[in-house]
Amino acid sequence: MLPSSLPSAVSEGYVEELWEWDIEARSPAAELSPCRQMVYFHIDPVLESQGTAGVRGTKGFSQGEHYWEVEFLEPLYGLSVMLGVGTQKALLHMGSCQYINLLGKDGESWGLSYKGTIWHRGQSRHYTEPFYEKRTVIGVHLSLKEGTLTFYRNRKSLGIAFSGLDEVTLPLYPIACSTAAGTELRLGIRICRLPSLQDTCLHMVSKTLKDKTLVDALPLPPAVCQQLKQLGKQGRLETSH
Repeated sequence: MLPSSLPSAVSEGYVEELWEWDIEARSPAAELSPCRQMVYFHIDPVLESQGTAGVRGTKGFSQGEHYWEVEFLEPLYGLSVMLGVGTQKALLHMGSCQYINLLGKDGESWGLSYKGTIWHRGQSRHYTEPFYEKRTVIGVHLSLKEGTLTFYRNRKSLGIAFSGLDEVTLPLYPIACSTAAGTELRLGIRICRLPSLQDTCLHMVSKTLKDKTLVDALPLPPAVCQQLKQLGKQGRLETSH
């Protein structure tokens, strides 16, 4: 049974999802616990931090809605500690004392910094107040139905951070990264809600049909055409000019 304290937007119809941090997809400066739910960045007592280290989840998402939580076990500091999503092409390591905001460095990832900024394609903007406190829990809600990425702080929504992710053609994976020595993160609840076959078909049609004025010409029942029009009102179909 899912916890009753979950945000309402990510509770109804969701089921537990099994994935963990990927021992094969991580920076050399990222160590995992035996259960692979804990990640420790830059823990070498001699070298400490020599750059930016990242780790990816074992499961990529291409449909449905997914929510997971990460708890920061120590106070946050340093240039960058981030959570977000990225494709398999997203960078997971920058050495040679390159301390950067790794998530969102390019077009392959989308990230939230503990300093309150969000990053994509090397560009940042203010999103929320910084969070430095030990035991802060950040929730990540990836909706590939709506194409949005929303973050939560201690289960309170911070609003939509990114949109248009339903247009990404590659699976999106959970990613965490840090420049700070001794950063410790614990993976918490992981849940998902997968679309019905009808929802999947509707969204495939909506992606293919760019001109919403042609909906009525489709050989489909009126009720289905109405649903496609509703998707158009949500911005999934474009009006021709």
